[in-house]
Amino acid sequence: MKQRNKAAETSGPEIKHDKENNRFSMEIDGQTAKVEYSLRNGKMFLVYSEVPYQLRGQGIGKELVEKTFEKLTEEGYSAVAVCSYIKAVAKRSKKWNSIIDYN
Repeated sequence: MKQRNKAAETSGPEIKHDKENNRFSMEIDGQTAKVEYSLRNGKMFLVYSEVPYQLRGQGIGKELVEKTFEKLTEEGYSAVAVCSYIKAVAKRSKKWNSIIDYN
């Protein structure tokens, strides 16, 4: 398994927004990490996050969630963190308070 050197990376993998399938994803070493959502009244409900087993423990989950938040901001959405992991990442930084709700 190829280990990622987070310190050497500046931007990391690109986040993609697949509006047709209601998900954000990143491709890493041929595998897909993703955040899934439902959309109601222009607000995203972030319901699920997944990092493939082989990629866990490398900070990819946090990177995925933070890049999802950045993409939401760029696209003008606000969101509700339903998934417990997404909530935990959001609560670690006040930076996301204006776009992420925890209810």
